[in-house]
Amino acid sequence: MNPVREDAATITCAICGTVFVPQGRQRFCTTLCRQAAWRRRRAAPVEPVVAKAGTVYESGSCGRRFLGAQRCDDCNTWCRRVGPGGRCPSCGEPVALSDIIEADQFADQRSRLQRNPTT
Repeated sequence: MNPVREDAATITCAICGTVFVPQGRQRFCTTLCRQAAWRRRRAAPVEPVVAKAGTVYESGSCGRRFLGAQRCDDCNTWCRRVGPGGRCPSCGEPVALSDIIEADQFADQRSRLQRNPTT
C-alpha cells in the first residue's frame, strides 16, 4: 500500500528526524519544528563565500587604478570606470576582467569561424 494514503504509516520529521504518525497533512512532529522550518524557508540570504568582483576605476590624468574608489587622491580628479575586476593575486594591483579576457573569447565557435575563416 502507498504510505502517502495510509493513515497509520509513520513519517520522519524533516527538521529533527523524529519518527511520528501524522495527523492529516502534518509534515513536522511539533509546532516548534514547523516554526523552525518556516524560519529557514524565509531566512535572509547569506552572503556568498566567494568574493564579489569589485569595480575597477582608472584616473584619466595619472593613470593610477583603484578598486571601488571613484576619486584619485593624488591628482584630485574623478576616475573613469574600467569594469568589474579585483586585486591581482601576485602583485595586489587592481586588474579589470577586460584586461584578462578578450571580448570574443566566450563567443560561439561558429560565430568565430564566420569572422575569421582562415582558422
